[in-house]
Amino acid sequence: MVIGTGSAASAVAARCRKAGWSVAVIDELPFGGTCALRGCDPKKVLVGNAEAIEWARRLAGKGVRQDGLRIDWPELMRFKRSMIAEVPERKEEGFRKAGIEVFHGPARFTGRTTLDVAGQLLEGKHVLIASGAKPVPLGIVGEELLITSTQFLELDELPRRIVFVGGGFISFEFAHVAIRAGTQVTILHRGPRPLSLFDPDLVDRLVEKSRMLGIDLRLGTSVTGIEGAAGRFVIHGRRDEKETSIEADLVVHGAGRVPSVDDLDLHAAGIDAAGRRIRLNEFLQSMSNPAVYAAGDAAAAGPALTPVAGYEGRIVAANLLEGNHLRADYSVVPSVAFTIPPLAAVGLTEDAARLRGLRFRTNLVDTSSWYSSSRVGETHSGSKVLIDEESGRILGAHLLGPSAEEVINLFAMAMRTGTTSSQIKEMLFAYPTHGSDMAYMV
Repeated sequence: MVIGTGSAASAVAARCRKAGWSVAVIDELPFGGTCALRGCDPKKVLVGNAEAIEWARRLAGKGVRQDGLRIDWPELMRFKRSMIAEVPERKEEGFRKAGIEVFHGPARFTGRTTLDVAGQLLEGKHVLIASGAKPVPLGIVGEELLITSTQFLELDELPRRIVFVGGGFISFEFAHVAIRAGTQVTILHRGPRPLSLFDPDLVDRLVEKSRMLGIDLRLGTSVTGIEGAAGRFVIHGRRDEKETSIEADLVVHGAGRVPSVDDLDLHAAGIDAAGRRIRLNEFLQSMSNPAVYAAGDAAAAGPALTPVAGYEGRIVAANLLEGNHLRADYSVVPSVAFTIPPLAAVGLTEDAARLRGLRFRTNLVDTSSWYSSSRVGETHSGSKVLIDEESGRILGAHLLGPSAEEVINLFAMAMRTGTTSSQIKEMLFAYPTHGSDMAYMV
């Protein structure tokens, strides 16, 4: 029995069914999972429109006229919905054709391998928990007034003023879209630096670019409460031991996500969890109930990324079918914040490399004057690559700039295959391309 229908769930369901197992998938939400319906895919549609606006503005006076150029939000929403409208039906039909039983409704454990699904009792030999994630509870007054990223992606109109609570992926990506759609945007982040999973030097450059765009980024600001109604809100906070407040027409939760397992009644199945994190062994198996596995965001084992969820699903499927033997390796996982320009990373940061006692050199470069940036008018771009002094292998790569989301995959491939910085320098790349910049980044 598989709880969820996203990347991890689909990988396990498909492979186990192909091996001849009887499989059921259960989801209380439309089939397809977060990425396809409420996350990366629809978000990238919005980002694509914002990128078009940004390109035109950067190239104004360089051969492009931007007279009357703007984002038509209702039209963009119609386009976004057309891209995902058939996903649930196609997903369910695919399960049925494969001989996988489908169940709609919330799942709740009633025993070690039994589930109640909307009043129907299901029993199996194994259970995979792949129920995704949800916004982290903030524990503040007026928390119910926040909208989620899912709701943001369904807005028929953008209001005049938006406040994002938290300085992570969600806030920055949506803020970069909203500001280019003409909305006043504020990000409130309680820490000294946003986007904490990325390289601090490149984050600083992105912060500078964000502020140049008009995004009001307030660091060191903790949100203590929200009040208001009917589209008029006051967000209260604390900064430098002083009370502060800001008005907005919409407040968006961008302060992180946690495994969505609260309603599964894990205790009934004897599943040990610390808070919302299911205690798993190296095979992604529950340490207290060996019949249960977890993968994807619900597992909280690796980075909360769609490719990681699919990867973990394949590991769980192999361990179910062939006995526990595969372990996850998260050492080379590229990650991207789809801001404009995008921010990307793979491998170790400088701090992480130092903690491991590694001997390495760092190549930090401001690439804003390079042809790949200057030809499109991008003023904020850079790269930082960590190279092992003894072997010459890439330990980590961090990029900000046009096509960083693509070039980071080339660095990930180099790291997976053990390609050295010298070998990258000797490669013949097509030119002029962003990929050809790699030779100068190492």
